[in-house]
Amino acid sequence: MFAHYLTPLFAPQTLAVFGASERSQAVGTLVFSNLLEGGFHGQLFPINPKHQHIQGVPCFPNLAAIGKPVAAAVVATPAATVPGILEQCGQAGTRSVIILSAGFGEAGPEGKKIESRVLAIARRYRMRLLGPNCLGLMRPSIGLNATFGKSGALPGDLALVSQS
Repeated sequence: MFAHYLTPLFAPQTLAVFGASERSQAVGTLVFSNLLEGGFHGQLFPINPKHQHIQGVPCFPNLAAIGKPVAAAVVATPAATVPGILEQCGQAGTRSVIILSAGFGEAGPEGKKIESRVLAIARRYRMRLLGPNCLGLMRPSIGLNATFGKSGALPGDLALVSQS
């Protein structure tokens, strides 16, 4: 059990990245690179059924293939795939998900339907969501740079929370 319901989001021991890839400039590639370069203090698991390794790290086709609990996930895949990914996360007991993907309510009626499904799944499994369509989350003191920004931040005493 976690000390606080936001601990899996702000201090995950294990983190899966859906959409991690080897394609330069892909959002999943940038996020995974940022986590590796930032020296994330936990275990990282790239999720992509098309790869066996990503940036030298063993890759998994789905969350269940990891074979152990994963506290948080980052999703950098098309909006239409997000409900299925959240279902995987819920079944695996993942407590927090950062959804970087765009194409939800801001994209029109079809995106709004996907967004409603995402919220229903999150409620059913009691998952905390950050996003969708956000830059991500950064906590430099633990090497957590789960963003697609091209630069990091130095550890310090300042925090920033932003709604995009």
